Amino acid sequence: MNNIWVVIPAYNEGRTLGDILQRLKAKGLKTFVVNDGSTDDTLAVAEKFSDRVINNSVNLGKGRSLFLAFETLLNEDGWDSIITMDGDRQHCPDDIESFLVLSAENDFIVGNRMHDPIGMPLVRTWTNKIMSWLISRMIRQKVPDTQCGFRLIKRKVLKQLDITTQNYEVETELLIKAAHDGVNIISTDIKCIYHNESKSNIHPVLDTMRFLKFIFCFKKKG
Repeated sequence: MNNIWVVIPAYNEGRTLGDILQRLKAKGLKTFVVNDGSTDDTLAVAEKFSDRVINNSVNLGKGRSLFLAFETLLNEDGWDSIITMDGDRQHCPDDIESFLVLSAENDFIVGNRMHDPIGMPLVRTWTNKIMSWLISRMIRQKVPDTQCGFRLIKRKVLKQLDITTQNYEVETELLIKAAHDGVNIISTDIKCIYHNESKSNIHPVLDTMRFLKFIFCFKKKG
């Protein structure tokens, strides 16, 4: 699978990142970790197990980290698709198989946890449902889990997207701009995994406000 890169923006995920990287390597996938100013051993783990590493000396946010990885790879040849996933074990490497099957005929695939969101905190469940309904109406395509960062995006799509957001609203930005450019977006069911020890870096209120601010600004420009 030399034509695919798995990009993982990571912030203080040294405890879980190594296992994910080794499982991806066992599948023959190349990995690219962006260490986003972590204060634990994330960087050391990434340098040990990942094929490529970018190190942000300070925390720049998920959106900026993805931008840096995309920018780097788009300046290189020899690959066709990028898979983005998290490094906290909430995304299962085994679910990548369904993305790969669908990628033969699709350019933008989003993971869907909402078919069975067991274990997802209630506030996250309702935030996802509301945002997914709103964004689906806005882009005129049904995306059941618009906030899921487990995705496959073809190179030709990424080349036409200009990422401007810094944090978790990047998930929304990618969907809206791709749909605006006429890209068909499909979903594939994935496992909904929440560990008792996991603590999400997403702030339900603050990040929802960022999502809404981006949507308002995008519609105003359009």
